[in-house]
Amino acid sequence: MQSGMRLQFTLVSVAALAAAACSHAPVARTAPAVPPAPVSNFDRQIRNAQDAGDGDYQLHTLRARIAAEPDSIPARLELAKAYQDRGYPDVALEICRLAAQRFPESGAVELALVRALHGMKQNSAAVAGLQEFLTKHPQSGAEYYSWLGILWDELGELPTGELAHREAVKLAPSADYLHNNLGYNLLRQHKDAGAAAEFREALQLNPASQFARNNLGLALAGENQTAEAVANWQSAADAATAHNNLAAVLIEKGNYVEARKELAIALSYNKTHPAALKNLELLSRLDGNPAMLAAPGQTGNAEGTRWQRWKTGFKKLFVGPLDDSQPKQPEAASTGATH
Repeated sequence: MQSGMRLQFTLVSVAALAAAACSHAPVARTAPAVPPAPVSNFDRQIRNAQDAGDGDYQLHTLRARIAAEPDSIPARLELAKAYQDRGYPDVALEICRLAAQRFPESGAVELALVRALHGMKQNSAAVAGLQEFLTKHPQSGAEYYSWLGILWDELGELPTGELAHREAVKLAPSADYLHNNLGYNLLRQHKDAGAAAEFREALQLNPASQFARNNLGLALAGENQTAEAVANWQSAADAATAHNNLAAVLIEKGNYVEARKELAIALSYNKTHPAALKNLELLSRLDGNPAMLAAPGQTGNAEGTRWQRWKTGFKKLFVGPLDDSQPKQPEAASTGATH
């Protein structure tokens, strides 16, 4: 899948002022101290960010540029990105919000605000703002609808996300990543045939897309076209990785017997394949059987020898005991390629 701004923060330094007064009273009195106003975490972050910027040439230059050119959208977006890159996402988000208020018609500012909100896990706010923008600017480009689809997907509203992804594809049908995003939405809805069609279209447009290649394998496996899924993965990776990927899909489906067979094939190609070994260890936890595999056509001592070799390789990859003292979330099977 293919995943700013404004800002001028003025920090006011308040000094305590002592007022001296003449008094004929025999006892000098001291006015009660006024407690300082509490400083919010956000104000403290802004102060820290500005302190960091004082010694940063790029930030200092951008802030000076904005002071001289307050209507420069590129300068504000650059400043937000600079703060984001330096570990101040809250400040970057606030820069984007101020920019959106100052330039409500700017699509570049809206997208920067969406990215900043998404980065802060504020997807509901990002959806609300983006939908309002698209209501006023319905002819905006495909990227806006793609982002809307991604946000709906992450909120778990997959059918609504599908509509946004389809609108994005309609606006830019030659963009491979838009077909991949729509396909992934369909894959999550278990519409495997439709997903496979979108991934194939993405690969027609960009044969080098590893995302579409890997996702096509998942869609094919979901349709129980296992031979085609392995062939698809193997066209871009090695045989061990291809069979391990299928094993991962089978584990997630709960088909542990067939998953063991695929892991046996994967490890027959590469006995130290990291993802396959990890999946074998996971599978042993799930089905309660030992983390061992018999090589095809081997029994007895040959099987024991292979088991000893496997244990040696496993220990090299996983050092130390597994900590089961705390409850854990269910583990996901490992694939050899990025989804």
